Amino acid sequence: MNRELMEALDILEKEKNISKDTLLGAIEQSLIQACKNHFGKADNVHVTINPDTCDFSVYAERVVTEFVEDPALEISLTDAQKINTNAELGDTVKVEIQSKEFGRIATQNAKNVILQKIREEERKVLYDEYYGKEKEVVTGIVQRVMGRNVSINLGKADGILSENEQVKGEEFRPTERIKVYILEVKDTPKGPRILLSRTHPGLVKRLFESEVAEVKDGTVEIKSIAREAGSRTKIAVWSNDPDVDPVGACVGMNGARVNAIVSELRGEKIDIINWDENPAILIENALSPAKVIAVMADPDEKTALVVVPDYQLSLAIGKEGQNARLAARLTGFKIDIKSETQARESGELYEYEDDEYYEDEYEDGEYEADEEAAAVEETPEAAEEEPEYASEEEDAPDYEDEN
Repeated sequence: MNRELMEALDILEKEKNISKDTLLGAIEQSLIQACKNHFGKADNVHVTINPDTCDFSVYAERVVTEFVEDPALEISLTDAQKINTNAELGDTVKVEIQSKEFGRIATQNAKNVILQKIREEERKVLYDEYYGKEKEVVTGIVQRVMGRNVSINLGKADGILSENEQVKGEEFRPTERIKVYILEVKDTPKGPRILLSRTHPGLVKRLFESEVAEVKDGTVEIKSIAREAGSRTKIAVWSNDPDVDPVGACVGMNGARVNAIVSELRGEKIDIINWDENPAILIENALSPAKVIAVMADPDEKTALVVVPDYQLSLAIGKEGQNARLAARLTGFKIDIKSETQARESGELYEYEDDEYYEDEYEDGEYEADEEAAAVEETPEAAEEEPEYASEEEDAPDYEDEN
């Protein structure tokens, strides 16, 4: 039993994660290559290796001839009968080859074949491991800054965080631990090339999956994400369990869950909204924290007109249009936002007040306070409370004056 070889193969299998069968195959190829270098050809050479004991034998099949012209392929009758007493002219005899007879160059070449195979398998194992982690988030250690790119050590391999995938304003220090999104893994002759990202929306999604158990087990689904890295992210969530509040689950007690993600993203603001199949309600939610008077959405054209109170217009649009831009990306609708005054002057609000979508918003409970007020007016007790509503109406001119 070749104990030394077995021990060496066991160590390689554990450290490099390369199967013993692959290593034995590399040894077989190296022995054939050594025979080719030693004899000039190896078409008739065969190698047998016992995987349990690692004992191996090398032999060449040679034809018995009266006159030997090619010693690598032929053998004389006298020599053949020393191996097999029953050998005759024209028979094929297996001649054992002692590997210790190989010259120094042949031995070195055989060694190189084994080392090359080990390196190839090591690269393949690394590629397969990180290719399986593509579109996942991993924790890495900042190695060095190479110009505008950053090298991140991921454990067994290094990844590249290019300038385009870095959040503007973020700075990294060597040995700093950061979470990165594996964008793409490419197979190259020098090993896997791993491209990383800190700006991809998938980073936010994976962070929620790691922090929120309900997202990880599928109870809460992340339906859509719109992100402007380093500034703000909007995320729409939906619960498959009516007893689970999707927004509450993502926020966590006292905001613990979302704050952990915000901290990892270095202060990036995150808006979490409820997903809704009704595009009008979804758009209204997406424009949060702005209040909305009416949404007139066209699902076929993927366009929507949103009317907001005059004092909420700037909030709905957001700084440099960010809130409206993220809402449009989140919903997939082209959104036109107008103030109540603008909509009434153009006649668009009057035109759509009796529209089906506008009524649906009331039916879906978006204006429950108004419905309750209407119900109160129908009761006899409502007459006594009429001054309260009158006082509210008297306040209306003040709002007009202010604007």
